[in-house]
Amino acid sequence: MESDGGGWMVFQRRYNGSEEFYRDWQDYADGFGSIASEFWLGNDLLHNITASHPHKMRVDLEDFEGNSTYAEYTDFSIADAGDFYRLHIAGYSGTAGDSMLGHNGHPFTTKDADHDTSAVNCAVNYRGAWWYTACHKSNLNGAYLGGIHSSYADGIEWFTFRGHYYSLKYTEMKIQPM
Repeated sequence: MESDGGGWMVFQRRYNGSEEFYRDWQDYADGFGSIASEFWLGNDLLHNITASHPHKMRVDLEDFEGNSTYAEYTDFSIADAGDFYRLHIAGYSGTAGDSMLGHNGHPFTTKDADHDTSAVNCAVNYRGAWWYTACHKSNLNGAYLGGIHSSYADGIEWFTFRGHYYSLKYTEMKIQPM
């Protein structure tokens, strides 16, 4: 997918389910996968990059019917590991709807490191890793389920685009310096 203006650095990509994203804290800290395929760049590196100067963030999404949409944020950063890679995000624009709004200010949670505000571990319940609250409106590191599914909210989801019973085909998260 082409992004407006170019010059973006991709930090997450999903498109065929070839890479397992239900992983532990250290995998998300270090990063995994291949930049030629599906991957997560790594929270340590993402923090180092976004802490140096202001960045915007863009999310490109596509469903299995070929519908594409996007969300862009003018202010994006994550904290360091000591603050559990807490998310800072603001300034939404786009066509996807703002499914990140409720996640602002929340720490990152994985199956082995529960930092969400729910009584249960949202990463375990929804088979992913994310800046969960109690629990989510977006879950782009959820299970690759291939479109409509019957299980609640555990797929690759952006609620304001396709809801909690649809797992997206393609996602790409990217940053650009301001």
